[in-house]
Amino acid sequence: MSSAPQLPPRKETTVSNQNQPDTIGPETSGTQTAVTAPGADHARHHIPVRERDHESIALIVAVAAFVVGGLVALIVFWGRELPIDGRQSLGDFTALLGAIAATVGFGVSRFMSQRGAVKQTTLRGMHWFDLVALALAHGLIALLAWIGLATVMAYSFDGATVFGTPATILAASATALSAYVAYLSGANLSPRQLSMVLAMFLAVGIIAAMLSSADPLWWQLNLSALGITHDISSFAFNVTIILSGVIVTTIARLGTASLPVATPLDRRHRAIVRVLFVLLGILLACVGVFPVDQFLLIHNTVATGMTVAFAALVIGLPRLVPSMPRLFVWLGFAFLGVIALVAILFAVGIYNLTAVELIAALLIFAWIILFLRNVQTIRVGHETEAATEAQAEAAS
Repeated sequence: MSSAPQLPPRKETTVSNQNQPDTIGPETSGTQTAVTAPGADHARHHIPVRERDHESIALIVAVAAFVVGGLVALIVFWGRELPIDGRQSLGDFTALLGAIAATVGFGVSRFMSQRGAVKQTTLRGMHWFDLVALALAHGLIALLAWIGLATVMAYSFDGATVFGTPATILAASATALSAYVAYLSGANLSPRQLSMVLAMFLAVGIIAAMLSSADPLWWQLNLSALGITHDISSFAFNVTIILSGVIVTTIARLGTASLPVATPLDRRHRAIVRVLFVLLGILLACVGVFPVDQFLLIHNTVATGMTVAFAALVIGLPRLVPSMPRLFVWLGFAFLGVIALVAILFAVGIYNLTAVELIAALLIFAWIILFLRNVQTIRVGHETEAATEAQAEAAS
């Protein structure tokens, strides 16, 4: 074949998939794509393909949820005036629709990722039970969030009712928002995103349990008293704790996947970290499985064991993960010191048990969330170093 005459070089903008993990095309792993962006179209062509796909599909899911939720609400609300909160209320119906929409929205996002329509490169190796737990967590976040909001609005508009048409629009809008947010959450799963899901789930679940508790003096006993009231508060508290434990066990594998494993010693250290996280998650789930009024000894044992597992993680972290930032390591020791201090104050009668449990739970889960965020920072740092070394070898 005769070679074509060479044209003058043309200035191009090169986008590397390795350096731009959020920019993907059809099966472009490990390759480089040249994109010419002349004139005024430069900004438009420079938008990552993956981001556009996520937003477009999320909007489609939201519109579908709005239409379906609106039709169901129209049938249920036709000719009625509804209370804001309580049984057969706008809040309960909206919460149920929102929970279904959030669960389906998350499932659609993961289905698209599995099919390769929108490639997911941040978290690998997720199993079906991981996806089920995270989908249920998103659904319960929506359920409890809308119930909590309805409770607050009912206190703000005491005695008010909502006509059928505005109730339909409100329910459909809440359904669409739940599906939209859940889809984007599932499409951008990462250790940091998992930390946000865990934090949001815990906050919404515990607050909803507090707001709906039939016993206004539950706090005089302990935090676990929220799980023994035999009403929606008990359901919200126990399910929140159980699913949070499942999420922590998911974190044990997915969140530690990017820890360094260059040597057999590194692999053993990562395995120990995973075992401690799994133990922490199982013990946390058992707190919800065994209510304190029926299984006092087991409940107290697993709650204490959870604190011991957390202490082992914090104390062993400098040796198990030497690349962990020093500031985070010292922060963990500070958290342990605060927990020990409030336990002493409880022993001498200054604090009650509820205060000790709230402080300990807050610090433990804050540490887990910060651990996930620091782990992702370590991964990015290792990838940057590897890319720099590869470029240096290629240039030499």
